[in-house]
Amino acid sequence: MQPVDRQGNEPSGATAQNDGASAAGADDGDRPADAARYSERLLSEGHERWEGHRCPICFLFVGLPMREYAKMNVCCMKTVCKGCELAAKQRGIYDRCPFCRTPHPTDDASKLAMIQKRVSKRDSVAIFHLGNKYYHGGLGLTKDVPRAIELWTEAAELGLVYAHHNLGHAYYTGKGVDEDKPRGIRHWQEAAMKGDVQSRHSLGVAEFNNVNHELAVQHYMISAKMGCENSLNAIKKRFMGGLATKAKYAEALRGYGDALEEMKSHQREEATKLGF
Repeated sequence: MQPVDRQGNEPSGATAQNDGASAAGADDGDRPADAARYSERLLSEGHERWEGHRCPICFLFVGLPMREYAKMNVCCMKTVCKGCELAAKQRGIYDRCPFCRTPHPTDDASKLAMIQKRVSKRDSVAIFHLGNKYYHGGLGLTKDVPRAIELWTEAAELGLVYAHHNLGHAYYTGKGVDEDKPRGIRHWQEAAMKGDVQSRHSLGVAEFNNVNHELAVQHYMISAKMGCENSLNAIKKRFMGGLATKAKYAEALRGYGDALEEMKSHQREEATKLGF
């Protein structure tokens, strides 16, 4: 259930682009007051991670990137952390979902059937996941990017931050759709204000590309404090380049450390030691 782009890939010498990153979310962009209010809201909301980033069993936020620390189960569309996966296996639960106890599917056809069953119930995560399969051509489906965009759009309309992030990436980069940077940024803004870490980091990258270094650092600060290592590294680069203060970097470092502490558990540490 992972977004299609990667964090932390901003070029070291990006040139200015007129992509309207700072005020793309203001519907009446020609009205300075509206744009200012939207920009203030953008920076004041979304400082806590989206609740969907929590493991549904231990209720701790999953480490980032989530694909490295958790596994999504197609039966119930719940993303369970590796600590809870290990705990389930230690209790003898090997062949079924640790959350809903449904037996694991044995082949792609079974996986697809489970996803489609959840899609029929308008499960936003299932709709998003099916979109991913169409985007990449998985589970026996023929690659169909326009269909993937349709499904992501449906999931985004249902409020799923992952879908907003992927749509933001698609429109900002023009991969699979006509490039529309302001539209892509609006999707990232919607997700960032709900606490999506990757979208917040992407806004930092967009502002960096647009040579709005101060605003880029503000976005990076928010995502770094939610546990995004790529954002922390971006602030470090800005500090080394004279574009961020030592105090800002120290603040980001402390916030990042606090976020990591909040995601720790004995089960997760054991899973890491065992290479689970």
